[in-house]
Order: sequence, then C-alpha cells, then structure tokens
Amino acid sequence: MSPRIAVLVPCYNEAVTIARVVADFQAALPGAQVYVYDNNSRDGTGDLARAAGAQVRHVGLQGKAQVMRRLFADVEADVYLMVDGDDTYHAASAPQLVRQVLEHGADMVVGVRVSTAELAYRPGHVLGNRLLTGFLSWLFGRPCKDILSGYRALSRRCVKSFPVLSTGFGIEAELTVHALELAMPISEVDTPYKERPEGSVSKLSTWRDGCRVLWTILRLYVAERPLPFYGLAALALAGLSLGLAAPVVATYLDTGLVPRFPTAILATGLALMAGLSLTAGLVLDTVTRGRREKKMLAYLATPGP
Repeated sequence: MSPRIAVLVPCYNEAVTIARVVADFQAALPGAQVYVYDNNSRDGTGDLARAAGAQVRHVGLQGKAQVMRRLFADVEADVYLMVDGDDTYHAASAPQLVRQVLEHGADMVVGVRVSTAELAYRPGHVLGNRLLTGFLSWLFGRPCKDILSGYRALSRRCVKSFPVLSTGFGIEAELTVHALELAMPISEVDTPYKERPEGSVSKLSTWRDGCRVLWTILRLYVAERPLPFYGLAALALAGLSLGLAAPVVATYLDTGLVPRFPTAILATGLALMAGLSLTAGLVLDTVTRGRREKKMLAYLATPGP
C-alpha cells in the first residue's frame, strides 16, 4: 500500500499564487492530496485553489497556528508536507523531503531556505532568523539552521503528538521545540527560496513577528525548562540578598545593633523570594516531566512511517 502524503497549505489572500502552488506540488508529488485551508481570504483564494484541484476548507479563527491546528487535527496521512501558499518554496524539492521521512526515519525534515534572488530573503529577515535560530539552538542544546522555515515534511507520529499552543507565526518555532523535546530524528535539506511573484504581498512584519517569535521561544523555554529558569532567578535573588545582608550582619557582629533595618528587611524578602523561586522551579519541573511523558506516550502510540 502506497503511503498517504498530504500537502498542507495554510492561506490568507494568496489569489495571485495559490493555483500555481497547487499545480506545482501535484506535479512534484503525484498521488499526494493537496489541502488548502483558507483563513478568511477576501480575494477568492479558496475558489481558485478548488478549481486547481485542491481540497479546500475554511478556518474562521485568524492566524497561521489556528489554521495548522485544524489541518493537523482533520487530515489523516502518513507524511505531512507543510508549505506556504505564496509560491516562494521549491516544489521540486518536495520528494527529497518526503524521502527523508519514508526511507530514513526522520520525524521532521526542515527545508532550509537558500535564497535564489536578492529580494527573496530581505537582509533584516536573514539577520533576525539567524539570531532567533542561534538563540533557540543555544537554549535547547541542539543546532538548527532555519527554525522559521515553513517548508517541512513531518511524520504522522510527530503531527499527532503535537499540541498546537501558539496562535500566529510562532508555529514553526513551537514545532521545532516539540521535536527537540522528544528527541525526534530531525533532518535538514537545503532548498531554493524564491521571491514572491509580482502582485503578491507578504503578511509578515519584520519587527512585530520577530518579537512574537522571540516571545514564543522564551515562553516555551520557561514551560519546558522551568528548573533552569527559576533556578537561575533564585540564584540571582540569593546573591543580591547576601550582598545586601553582608554589611548588616558585619555591623551586628561588631556592635550588636542593626542600624540599617530597611536593608535587613529587603535582604530577608529577597532570600524568601529566592526560596520561593527555587520551589516553583522544582514543582513546575515535575509537572513538565509529566506533560513530556504524555506527549512521548502519544508519540510512541502512533506507528512510524
């Protein structure tokens, strides 16, 4: 029996490019089903995708992560290929990404974007992606090349064990963290990255969406690594408390008096906060381990490719 391959295309106002995207991926992956989930487009994107041969559905809640949540929940397949509807990704690379899942056992294959045109990948986006990618690699201890790429092949067990919690463009970072946390096999494949065709407009804002992705990474780090985060906060508070308390204690030992009573109160309060922070880290670490075990069980319960 041939593996079921689903091409997942979240869309918002992509009438200029969607028909070409559907046709290109149908040609690159014969037998695959292309799913276009229209996110309140006002330019007829859904109708054009349907005419091109895609299965089209509507998602009312705005945001890419909202669309991907519905796609992952509704679509049943053995391999899922994520791609944007703006015709910037290289359809001819799709078989290579899919093969990494089917033949080499990868649960996530990231299409690392290699720009083929000067305007395809703006310098600000390149710098921001490198900073965010480096930051996430440092936080989670595994190197990545392009955490914001929307071109990915995913195994069924990766998709069905993934709880989508973000609401916007942080979905790619969240997917990466999910794979890193469960120690999934991850591959990266260099793929050409084109500029948008004339008349197609990007919905990304360099600063706004960059800040959102950075916030998503920090939020995920606090959620997935609570003990290091709160432990570091406890260490900083304890150090500040000791620094303030040292002269107060020295004066008390010399004179038997506490002339700087407010400082003593502040040092005591900081020491209590340090203890509370460490306790919170220990409790949340236990909770996180339980959540991770549940996700791992869901991952292991789903057959591999």
